[in-house]
Amino acid sequence: MGEISRKLGLRIKELREKRGLTQLKLAEILNMEASNLSKIERGVQIPKEESLEKISAALDVEVRELFNYGYFENKKDLIAKIDKILEKADTQTVQKYYRLLINL
Repeated sequence: MGEISRKLGLRIKELREKRGLTQLKLAEILNMEASNLSKIERGVQIPKEESLEKISAALDVEVRELFNYGYFENKKDLIAKIDKILEKADTQTVQKYYRLLINL
């Protein structure tokens, strides 16, 4: 499958994990085989509209939130963007970001 299905799958996985659900538990809630949910999360299978609605309801988000995956970028690109942000920031702000990062 393509980039859209991969990102959609990553987003569904992210939202599932954020809610503390295992793949098996979400599959049970959706009345879906866990193997099918796994395929969706890996981007191998694109869910039908009806499944998207069920997934969004189970994850307590609107369907459009499943497609909010614009920040899934590769590590190199993300580091470059962060570097640009930090270059523009004053010393105090950079120190705050540093403290935040070391406490993760």
